[in-house]
Amino acid sequence: MIAARPSSPYQHSPNRVDKVMLQVVYAMLPAFAAYTWLFGWGVLLNLLLVTAACLVGEAAVLALRGRPIKPALLDGSALVTGLILGIALPPLLPFWMPVLGGLIAIVLAKQLYGGLGYNPFNPAMVGYVVLLIAYPLEMTTWVGPEGLREAAMGLGDTLAWVFAGVQPAISGGIDAMSMATPLDTLKTQVGLGQTVEAVVGDSPVFGHIGGTGWEITCGLFLLGGLWLIFKRVISWHVPVAALGSLFAIAALFHLIDPGHYASPLFHLAAGGAVFGAFFIATDPVSGATSPRGRIIFGIGIG
Repeated sequence: MIAARPSSPYQHSPNRVDKVMLQVVYAMLPAFAAYTWLFGWGVLLNLLLVTAACLVGEAAVLALRGRPIKPALLDGSALVTGLILGIALPPLLPFWMPVLGGLIAIVLAKQLYGGLGYNPFNPAMVGYVVLLIAYPLEMTTWVGPEGLREAAMGLGDTLAWVFAGVQPAISGGIDAMSMATPLDTLKTQVGLGQTVEAVVGDSPVFGHIGGTGWEITCGLFLLGGLWLIFKRVISWHVPVAALGSLFAIAALFHLIDPGHYASPLFHLAAGGAVFGAFFIATDPVSGATSPRGRIIFGIGIG
């Protein structure tokens, strides 16, 4: 007799989806805490609103499709989508924008294609792009870090602003809370004829390497990403290729004309490059799968 063989696939892995997603959440938590501490309660509200919308959207679509709801909610994929999209949104958005972004990410970019494993695009980034195209002003209005704003907002003021549109009673209104990001500030001022050295030296928006506040969150995202590589949740190919190519291109232009092009370290520490390289570009569904493909994919991103 020929013994019956188990059905394919034959290769088994201890990295279940829920365990992998939980590791990703753990890796992001320190940066989330620092980001909330530096930029206010609006960060935490975005995370909660988007995540809630993703979970509700996932459950609703699965119910309509007659599919089991509990396993999909417990695998952590909708949770991670909500957290990635939530942290990418500017704080103090009206509450319905994070909710809309979360529903778009899950319903249109994930479940419409069949659910986890079938989506051709990163769901969180689809939600982000749709919001950016539809509401460019709101999506490019950022809150300055603690210490640079004219006034601090407590939880009550933040809730009133986000849910009711009530601005806090401070001089200057919204302009007292919002400010240009380090990348926007540098781009605008260099375009007006100033040098990089003069712009960075005159504005408190800039820190020691990149942007005030942004440096800390970038550093924590870097540590979280390295921890994911150590735990073999992600491979090194995409983040190293993406950040390496970004560094190389920025270094080349900086060497040619340092007066008009910032240093490569500034580009790594002034925005979301580190976060994108470790937590967005490494999406196992919508990204490349082979080592060589991941390197090419990462270089293209960088």
